[in-house]
Amino acid sequence: MAARKKAARGGAKKRLTPRSEARGPGAAEIPLDPQGPELGALAKAVRDAGGVLIGAYREPFAGHPLLLATLPRELVEPTPFQRDLSPTHAKRLAAKIEETGSFLDPIIGVRGAEGRFWTPNGRHRLAAAKVLGLRQITALLSPDESLAFRILALNTEKAHNLRDRSLEVIRMSHALAKRDAKATEQDYAAQLEAPELITLGLVYEKEGRFAGGAYAPCLRKVDRFATKPLAKSLTERAGSAARLLEIDARVKQIIAALQERGFRSPYLRSYVVARINPVRFHKPKKGETKPPMELPAALTRMAAAARKFDVASVRERDLALVAAVAGDPE
Repeated sequence: MAARKKAARGGAKKRLTPRSEARGPGAAEIPLDPQGPELGALAKAVRDAGGVLIGAYREPFAGHPLLLATLPRELVEPTPFQRDLSPTHAKRLAAKIEETGSFLDPIIGVRGAEGRFWTPNGRHRLAAAKVLGLRQITALLSPDESLAFRILALNTEKAHNLRDRSLEVIRMSHALAKRDAKATEQDYAAQLEAPELITLGLVYEKEGRFAGGAYAPCLRKVDRFATKPLAKSLTERAGSAARLLEIDARVKQIIAALQERGFRSPYLRSYVVARINPVRFHKPKKGETKPPMELPAALTRMAAAARKFDVASVRERDLALVAAVAGDPE
């Protein structure tokens, strides 16, 4: 009985508690005229592209206007900064749509360049539509083109791995730098998610098989969003990315030497990188935002520690401890 009561109390903690006040537009405020002032320009772009207007409404959270339309499939393309397409997933999705006999979910879209449209959330549906040979694709279109840089935060259905997230962030950073010469990383902190993802993204652009998960704990402690224009900060980060690759080249040499000594643990890289991490034991105080050291200084110390790494000092029990406290190796 006590166990059941405890389980019931635990379940109660997980219940979703609704807000006390009502939010969003009322029912009468939701329908919109697609030809009205808020959506007129977007509606014209749809017609000019050979699309068809279906309707318009205010979304139920903040009341932003949205246009429901169909667009010629060939005039829609994914934003250039989202994660890479998985052909396997696209083909599987197309097969399931064929099996059910219905293409139900609209893509999200904004206006792109030269009369085309971007989808920041619908890349695989768009690819499935191509596999299926669809002439038109249904889209929820927003007149707010900056939504293309914010929509990725809502993509929580499939967890991105570190490489996917980093590549999305760096591609977005390149696009923002071209879009706004005065934009800084700090200005777009919410969209870019974390500063270390920018650095890692630059590394992944050079080396797609880089084991970023081993270096992320160090970078999280020392990397911060820059307040200088993105174009300049990206140039500086490119130098940091190059240094990380140099450090990783030395780490690979250390791993090879350990393997020659008979070590076969999947945690070798994590162990070696942890050993050369200069802020490994730093625990930030509550509310602390200043890094224990700047990123360039951390990389300098990490490179020095990698050069001095003593392979003979490694013991089996050290790797056993790493395995005990680590998750799955990357």
